[in-house]
Amino acid sequence: MSYKHTFIKISEDSGASSGLVPTPRNGKPTIASIEYDLIKNNPYQYTQEDVQFKTYLIKKQIESGQNLDELREQFFSKPKACFRASPLVKKFGWGIHYDHEGKVALVDVSSNEYAQFLNVDNLKIVKGMRSKRT
Repeated sequence: MSYKHTFIKISEDSGASSGLVPTPRNGKPTIASIEYDLIKNNPYQYTQEDVQFKTYLIKKQIESGQNLDELREQFFSKPKACFRASPLVKKFGWGIHYDHEGKVALVDVSSNEYAQFLNVDNLKIVKGMRSKRT
């Protein structure tokens, strides 16, 4: 599921007071570090599905020479969680804004831009998923 004209707030139980940059673990990129790099370096260029698929390719070290259309179809043949479940929202202090075309950008929770998005008329605002059950 991809959103349009929507803002995902950080999770209520996120301990982040500002946007943190996720780092690779043991020299290998994590889902969070890949998503962060893709979105932060390319604001409003990718949809959620684009980022998820590119993250999969990078994580699995799949080269672009393979049949990407077929791989993408296989990848999305099973349901995927939306960015409400992303570690960027749950742990690292990043809101995610979807424009009218469903393309995404990151917004630091400590920024004025984040506060402004919370007050935009007709913008759908959803909460990031909690990390822990209450």
